[in-house]
Amino acid sequence: MDTIHDPLDRKLKRVKINLLRDNRFAFWRGIMMVGDTILTDDIPTAMTDGYNEFYGREFVEQQDDKQVAFGMLHENWHKLERHLSTYDKLFELDPQICNMACDYRINLGLVDLDPMEQTIRFPTTPDGKRFGLLDERFRGMSVLQIFRILKQEQQQQGGQGQPGDGQSGAGQPGSGNFDSHDWGNAKGRGKEEQDKLDKIIDQAIRRGAVEHAKINGKGDGAMDRLLGELTEPKIDWRELLAEFVRSVCNGRDMTTWRKVNRRFLAHDMLMPSMISERIGHVVVGVDTSGSITGKQINVMLSEVVGLAKEVRPDHVDLLYWDSRVARHEEYDETNIDLMATSTKPAGGGGTSPACVKDYLKQKHIIPECVIMLTDGYVDSWPDFDCPVLWVVTTKKITAATGQTVHLDDN
Repeated sequence: MDTIHDPLDRKLKRVKINLLRDNRFAFWRGIMMVGDTILTDDIPTAMTDGYNEFYGREFVEQQDDKQVAFGMLHENWHKLERHLSTYDKLFELDPQICNMACDYRINLGLVDLDPMEQTIRFPTTPDGKRFGLLDERFRGMSVLQIFRILKQEQQQQGGQGQPGDGQSGAGQPGSGNFDSHDWGNAKGRGKEEQDKLDKIIDQAIRRGAVEHAKINGKGDGAMDRLLGELTEPKIDWRELLAEFVRSVCNGRDMTTWRKVNRRFLAHDMLMPSMISERIGHVVVGVDTSGSITGKQINVMLSEVVGLAKEVRPDHVDLLYWDSRVARHEEYDETNIDLMATSTKPAGGGGTSPACVKDYLKQKHIIPECVIMLTDGYVDSWPDFDCPVLWVVTTKKITAATGQTVHLDDN
């Protein structure tokens, strides 16, 4: 059909243009320009292969502009967090639950983006019921966390019924996924092609962040801080943690001849240095109190991302804290590469690092070590139940507990 005279194609384009023009969604402009937006008869609702978006004619016809816009941002969120390449192992474990976990995370986020439904609104069935997965239990959770809960519920039900079906009365499940995910096409890409697409998406995210910051500023009372481009990490995390792990943790170290061990030079002996390739469960606490500037958040988060990329812990609990733990994110080998683009700092109140210790106890989290990043202007220096490394941006301040390394934030 000639798209110029196709009313559904014009409707789809109109929705996309309106989203691109809406300053409240300026962050999405970059990612929405990645790939093609295609109207098709081959699917009933919507789909993405991680790069392109596909919208079924029936979906576009039955939903109003705001609901189509919701679906469009939903598909772009899949692209934004690279769900189809990051969680392919989860998909192999359980395709249904993996799809559900991705959608639960996205839909809560979209509802929060426009709670008054000025621009986007949840799609509905012909009888007016919400068409898609939504459950308040999963607020603030990663795809991995949601997957684990849904898998556990499935096992408790003996494999019968749909996990997360609201039987506990805790959530609002909706009527199932309204979109599909083309995992097959995404998996068929070679590493070189996927790396190229990742770079394109990274650039799009950065463009969107810069655009949003120009138009909407760099934060609000809820501390929705747009970080823009991360800086290059200043800390050699591999060497630092090698020493830290050697002294206080049960790390899995290996030797390297790329750097000789200086301790033996005085004895005319050439010996390799030790480098910790991997450590196990790490808690990283980032100070997001009111005294922390957006620039300092950027610097500290750059170091956290550097730690994840260089050391690749088995599991990272990333905690944003002020006088309480304002946000908890989990990362492991399935999603650690997405930390830079998926993490969302939260906080903005007082400064009490003891809240992290209390939170770990409350949640029964037992890490191998804790790494705390802060400006040092705190009300106390808690003594954790495991080794703690303090990364402090104020040079004149040294922690009273654990080990301290100073980070220049200039």
